[in-house]
Amino acid sequence: MEEQDILAYVKAGAPALGLQLDAQRAAAVAQHFGRTLALARLLEQAPLAPEHEPAEIYRAAAFPGMEAQP
Repeated sequence: MEEQDILAYVKAGAPALGLQLDAQRAAAVAQHFGRTLALARLLEQAPLAPEHEPAEIYRAAAFPGMEAQP
């Protein structure tokens, strides 16, 4: 995705969210999205397997006064 594509995305999405962005603000938001995209691309290159994801072993704590469900 190129800079102009990101800026076009921001300009198209802002009205859908009820946001009024002037050109300077839209460019700033697009710049932040560009940084986020660059970080996401780096993370996608990390050699992680499904077993490296700790969400599989997540278990919510019981509410106070309730026993934990196995």
